[in-house]
This record gives sequence, structure tokens and C-alpha cells, in this order.
Amino acid sequence: MSVSRQILVNYCNDLLLTRPFNDYCPNGLQVEGRETIRCIVSGVTASFALLEAAKEQKADLLLVHHGYFWRTDSVVITGMMKRRLAFLLKEDMNLLAYHLPLDAHEELGNNVRLAQRLNITCLGPVARGSLVFHGRLDTPITAAALACLLQDKLGQKPLHIAGQSELISTVAWCTGAAQEYIDVAADLGVDAFLSGEISERTVHSARETGVHYFACGHHATERYGVMALGEHLAQRFELRHHFIDIDNPV
Repeated sequence: MSVSRQILVNYCNDLLLTRPFNDYCPNGLQVEGRETIRCIVSGVTASFALLEAAKEQKADLLLVHHGYFWRTDSVVITGMMKRRLAFLLKEDMNLLAYHLPLDAHEELGNNVRLAQRLNITCLGPVARGSLVFHGRLDTPITAAALACLLQDKLGQKPLHIAGQSELISTVAWCTGAAQEYIDVAADLGVDAFLSGEISERTVHSARETGVHYFACGHHATERYGVMALGEHLAQRFELRHHFIDIDNPV
């Protein structure tokens, strides 16, 4: 089966862009390719390695969480950016990217899908429009046991900054570079906060607030939203879909 590019893009925009996001990049179609979509490849970041893998799968559309044209990027198309764009244009491959909207979505988003993978009962965002989600573990566990669970489910060892509670039952989290939200978790009174990345000052915040903090990896925490979106689109439009995980230890 196949679908027109515009129908698929409009569907994604209606699904994900339900409110304005003060994002760091454009959301939606970033590079226009061929009109007819039969095969989608999804992945976390539109690296050159993912572009090549998408070509091998004969993808018409590459769906990612981290696309191009970030606020801090140069507007000059040279070097790495020239190589990536030249590849997409030569292959006539569409690039579709959703950043914060994919973190926030309450069915297909990174935060919801991470909770499902970790068997956390998700109670949704901590406030309307927030990117921080919260929930609880069905059975309270030690910090060491939670660290083992995270390593088992995400495939890499988390960095743990110890908090005060002996057992962890309530958790807040936000995937990716969300370490600054530890203050939101502390105000909420949860036992632990999970994110992808950590900063130097996050260590002090965890120690002084008593919240267990786990830095689980930016890439590791953000695989599951784009995977879920790709699977959803494949089912909705009867397309082929392949999720390709380009390893990233960060």
C-alpha cells in the first residue's frame, strides 16, 4: 500500500501539533522528497549513518525525533550539513521530524512509552502542558534495584545520585536533556527523578533535595516515541516500517 506525502504529513501534524511548542527546531516536514510513501524508516537522530540505513531499506520517508535546522545551527550549508542534505535530495527521501511534540504526546510520546517499558504506572504530565511526567511503581524497590531495572530495559548503566528514601515508589521523569526538571520533581515530592542527561549542578540539586536521580542516557530514553509513531503510521496507512537504532552511548 501507499499514501501521499501530504496526507501523511497532515495526519502527523494534526496528531502531534495540538498546541504551540516553544521548540528549538521546526517540527514536521524538514526536507521534501518523493510524493508517494510506501516505506518509513524511523530512528532517533537523522545522522548520516541513519540516512544510509534508510536507503538500504528503500525508505521513502525518514521519521526522526532529532532532525535538522536547530536554533544554534549555522545557516550556511557546508560540511556535515551539506553532506546530509545532498544525500536526502539525491535519494529524493523525505525527512519528517518531531521534537518536543513527540516528548509530550500522551499516547505515542517518549515519556509515556518510556514508562511502559519500565512498567511504571503513568499518571500523565505533572501539570497541563508540562513535559515532566509522573507515576508510581506497583511495588516499591531500592535504588539499586531500580538502577538494575533501568540497565536491563534500556541497555546501558544509569548514573545514580543517591537520594534520601530507602525505597522508591513515586517517580517523575522527562526523557532527553531534561536534567533541569529535577527541581519540578523535588517540588512534587517524588522519591526519584529520571532523565537522559545530567549536568554538574544536577548532582548538587539531587543531594540537597534528597531526590534519587538517574541519568539514563539521552538516546536510550528517546528510542520509544519515534518507534511507536512509526508503527502507528504503518498500521494506519498500511505501510512498511523499520525502526533502526544507531548506537549512541550518550
